[in-house]
Amino acid sequence: MTRLVVTGLLVTGAGGMLGRDLVTVLHTRSDLKVTAATRADLDITDPAAVHAAVRDHDVVINTAAWTNVGGAEDDEAAATAVNGDGVANLASACAASGARLVQVSTDYVLAGDARTPYAEDAPTAPVNAYGRSKLVGEQAVTRLLPDTGYVVRTAWLYGAHGPNFVTTLLRLAQQREHIDVVDDQHGQPTWSYRLAEQLVALVDAARGGRVAPGVYHSTCTGQTTWYGLARAVFALTGLDPERIRRTTGDRYPRPAPRPAYSVLAHSRWAAAGLPSLPDWHATLVEAFDSPAPPVPWKVA
Repeated sequence: MTRLVVTGLLVTGAGGMLGRDLVTVLHTRSDLKVTAATRADLDITDPAAVHAAVRDHDVVINTAAWTNVGGAEDDEAAATAVNGDGVANLASACAASGARLVQVSTDYVLAGDARTPYAEDAPTAPVNAYGRSKLVGEQAVTRLLPDTGYVVRTAWLYGAHGPNFVTTLLRLAQQREHIDVVDDQHGQPTWSYRLAEQLVALVDAARGGRVAPGVYHSTCTGQTTWYGLARAVFALTGLDPERIRRTTGDRYPRPAPRPAYSVLAHSRWAAAGLPSLPDWHATLVEAFDSPAPPVPWKVA
């Protein structure tokens, strides 16, 4: 009889939108002994706590992050303490124990001024404090874990378990007759549950020695604008898309500048023998139709 080899897998940030989806995806896996650590369980800015938590785990997937983009502009040091130094703590602990690390990062490390999808090896040039803080984390992974570190950039996430554009949009739909949404920022809306599935597929391939370390892009294929996404969400929920009005980003100045172009290429998945995520609109339809995990944004 073949002996089942059980891998210890630590999910940090397990109370967040992506972290909760990861735990859902992983809960049936008998070959993975999963530890789900929320922020209350593990502060990744505490080096001693991180080293203790990583011990006895073979794989770490880090979804813990400072995600308040505007707040990062106000206090870049605090954002970097989590997104940069905290990730370095995890990478250091993984280097000491021999564990693999999958670090979830963002399109915000890129300049956002391209006209064609960004390749995984495109030069980084963040335009705001949040992007700079996440880049510090990326650099820590590639420096400390050149053979066992994986950086997975994503963008425009929505999901069932946290604040995001889709849930905010449908809340506003109950309060306003018309909603102005920018049509000059381009990206790839990505369901967090689908991203969680792809992260687990990456872990499986890494355990089998089938994928190289480094940077991967994990967003849905195709592209749209926030305006296009908003109209699609309204159409899928039985609301009138004409209630969405087109506007531009300069009408809504924010503390932190946003990338105008957040479209990512996915060539490294094919090179690793793994599929890219599906088209963004097909995935949005799937998310609204999915009975599990529950989708609270459905409108009767």
